[in-house]
Amino acid sequence: MVQNKPYDFPSDFYDFGFMPKFPENIESLQVLAEPEDWGYQNTTVGEAHPILRNYIKYTYQRIAEEKKISVTADEEFCCWNTGLITQSQEPIFILFEKNKLKNSRPYWHFWKFCRKGEWELNKFSAVPEMAHYFEDPSVLVFDSRKDLRVNVEHIIADNLSRFPGSLQGMNPYGLQNLVRGAIDSAVERARRNYKTAIPQYYSGSIQLLLPVSLLDPKKADLALVVDRFTDFYRGSTCLTLDMAYNNARQLARPDRDWLVP
Repeated sequence: MVQNKPYDFPSDFYDFGFMPKFPENIESLQVLAEPEDWGYQNTTVGEAHPILRNYIKYTYQRIAEEKKISVTADEEFCCWNTGLITQSQEPIFILFEKNKLKNSRPYWHFWKFCRKGEWELNKFSAVPEMAHYFEDPSVLVFDSRKDLRVNVEHIIADNLSRFPGSLQGMNPYGLQNLVRGAIDSAVERARRNYKTAIPQYYSGSIQLLLPVSLLDPKKADLALVVDRFTDFYRGSTCLTLDMAYNNARQLARPDRDWLVP
């Protein structure tokens, strides 16, 4: 197996660096970082801190796209900014050293997570900025003056398994009307409180998430994914709340108005 080069930044985290004790390393990061709930509320998985695991892997993807990885002159060490902070508001970096294992493709081997003030970062002439996901801040806000177009029938057909179990056997016509009413309510809610629409990053662009409350107006059951076009919005699909939080956390910790981990 041919080892890649120090300035090869593949899109997949595991192609970039070797982290043989991933669960233990994620646990150490969870302890170092500002306290946050990184677990799912409604989905059972066989691993701890699944949101944090995905956060690191997908943050790396954006870091690689932007090439925000610092490499030492001797090509022995590299680092990038995780975008996370400690409880004392100190940025956290992830450090790698040159992979010494034979027949191992990744050039880099995980070393440690590091606070900005720790001596290990003195190896770098400059430390990289955190990932950036948008140029126009207006994409983060839902403009309720624009039309929202949703193919409700299509969204239900493609995502019925994500709906509450008590609704999955409901008459299709009745369910469509229920979903339409819930979406109309979400738009009204966003009109009165801009924080209702929560941004997520997907395939190079910003999408917005709106709450879909089907059983209780005080509790969201699903998140409607909204794509922005020049003159209107399009509701493209719906996500479970765990999926939505996982995606939204990539940009920032969501406001706890309706989307909670």
